[in-house]
Amino acid sequence: MIAPFRTRLSRLSFTIEKECPGSQARAARFRTAHGEVCTPVFMPVGTQATVKNMTVEGLKAVNAQVLLANTYHLLLRPGPDVFRKFGGIHRFMNWDRPVLTDSGGFQIFSLPESRAMSEAGARFRSYVDGELHFLSPESSIEMQRTIGSDIMMVLDQCIASTAPLAAAEAAMHLTHRWAERSLRARGDSPAALFGIVQGACHRELRLRSAEYLRALPFDGLAIGGLAVGETHAQRYEFTGLTTAVLPQNLPRYLMGVGTPIDILESVHRGVDMFDCIIPTQLAQRGTAFSSHGRLHCRRAIYKFSEEPLDAACDCSTCRQYSRAYLHHLIKADEVLGWHLLSVHNLAFYQRLMAEIRSAILQGEFLAYYERQRIALVREDEANPSVRPAAARVPVNPHRGDYEIQTAPQGFSSIRQLSSGEIMHSVSAPTDEANRLYIEQSRLAFRLRRRTPDDVAPLVVWDVGLGAASNAMAAIHCVEAELASAGPAGLRPLHLISFERDLDPLILAARHASHFPHLRHGAPHGLLNKGRWGHATGAIDWLLLRGDFLEHLEAAPAPDLIFYDPFSSKTDAALWRTEVFARLHRHCQTGPAELYTYAAGTAVRAALLLAGFFVAEGVGTGPKATTTVAFTRHEGQGDHPAAPKLLGSDWLARWRRSEAKYPPGLTEVQQAACERSIEGHPQFA
Repeated sequence: MIAPFRTRLSRLSFTIEKECPGSQARAARFRTAHGEVCTPVFMPVGTQATVKNMTVEGLKAVNAQVLLANTYHLLLRPGPDVFRKFGGIHRFMNWDRPVLTDSGGFQIFSLPESRAMSEAGARFRSYVDGELHFLSPESSIEMQRTIGSDIMMVLDQCIASTAPLAAAEAAMHLTHRWAERSLRARGDSPAALFGIVQGACHRELRLRSAEYLRALPFDGLAIGGLAVGETHAQRYEFTGLTTAVLPQNLPRYLMGVGTPIDILESVHRGVDMFDCIIPTQLAQRGTAFSSHGRLHCRRAIYKFSEEPLDAACDCSTCRQYSRAYLHHLIKADEVLGWHLLSVHNLAFYQRLMAEIRSAILQGEFLAYYERQRIALVREDEANPSVRPAAARVPVNPHRGDYEIQTAPQGFSSIRQLSSGEIMHSVSAPTDEANRLYIEQSRLAFRLRRRTPDDVAPLVVWDVGLGAASNAMAAIHCVEAELASAGPAGLRPLHLISFERDLDPLILAARHASHFPHLRHGAPHGLLNKGRWGHATGAIDWLLLRGDFLEHLEAAPAPDLIFYDPFSSKTDAALWRTEVFARLHRHCQTGPAELYTYAAGTAVRAALLLAGFFVAEGVGTGPKATTTVAFTRHEGQGDHPAAPKLLGSDWLARWRRSEAKYPPGLTEVQQAACERSIEGHPQFA
């Protein structure tokens, strides 16, 4: 039972300026006593009233808007009396911009041997002088008020993201009780206060925690308990799950995250605020982020390099110092090297945030996201860490009968060694999947609920899973719709993939750097368990492994069929008239549509003979046209783009064709085939 609180407007005056169609990304701004903040925003971590290796002037030079300080550390040293003397942290450290203070919950979590937890709070020994201290929700807020931060955090019980359900649930309930106590302790403080959603990697707990906290009068809500043990895929999944149910009118803060790619993926899922020690921590190890990829300055390759660290960066480090000098400083363990790399890394982060915000405001975030999700995981491309020996012939990654092949345009595909056939030989797999299957079938439109009773799943068959480019394009489509319409606005997607050989997907998943669409938890869940479900319940992805023809009649009748096995040359059994006839019979319970890359005369003839109404599809990759087939004549009428049914022109070309019959027919069967096509209702 939530205790009553007086409802009041946010102390931050949070305003959303732009939301990105097809994504949860948004640009916003809010105001504090020490200035306005534009989001998405990255907050450098100044744990002890200082960002390591940085001066206040340096932080302003890289356009840092907000700093994060830590209540736990500042309580121990210099202590509350110093902040009372100086009137707060801003005058103490000469910083006149906003400050957010963490409550100390994560630090208590990090000291399991030195603290004792109870309902009242946490008792722990100081790492400074060994004295016992007690931190409660009330004393944490009191210390934060003394520090004088602009944004305070509630004290929470942080727990490992991989914690079992019972432990995670107990910690969540304690966090909720402490959240109410923190709100009461704030009193009339002008500082904003954020609640923290907990629940580890348990879907129901995360949803319950978000629901509970959104009912309390917080000025913003944070997602805690991530980046503490889970995989990247789990982090993205639970971030998206949580932001989907947080209030639109409050800022969302993902605590302790992260790397540039983590930030990009989390902005895509609706996060506004970030903090992490990575930019300065990696600087001390000699690592720099750059537009050329991640650079490890200790490497001897930079010893004589006169180039700037990053030619695309205008920070003071890149303007004034060479890679050779930075290499020397890092090798010599000189503090100046740590400082110069910290300046650059923080400049890189702030420039990334500015670019993301600009892309959102200009309505171009999705295109930016697709480019950057590849760029942000690169190593130094000009000086790769591992060079092949001069005499060795590079070997493409391979598994079984398949290998990865990279096209001159830069995208990678799977090639079958025995046949030489390449999955997506001319266009990038994701581009072809979107154009041929997702856009042409209007998948996004079909997913939207028209009436409150429109809840039946949309069943999509993915025939020929391959490296999952078509299936993942469908999943990304659903996730984009979830960002704009929410789970309540969509029909569930029931995606069924048929595949007898999983080697292509296993190979691609092990080399996901070649296949950006596989940087997601779904394909790994499918490979491990044969089934994957989206945390919101909006997607159920099932793998039917084995011969498609053995599963055909047992699978639920589809609304859409993405028909993408290897060509009739390699997979002849799947392109025969009798297979399409079985498909047509199985789809008689309702209208269905089949989409395929094949546009040959014999394939279209086989579809017509099976009873389909056949249309010309869009061109993609090497194909000038593709093929769309409907189980009912009126089916194509539902299409706003109205794929054009094959007409008299095609029939005339078919009559002249030397390959007008499906293979393997006798003369008698060919004559019957000719009569059937000439008499097809489509040509009446």
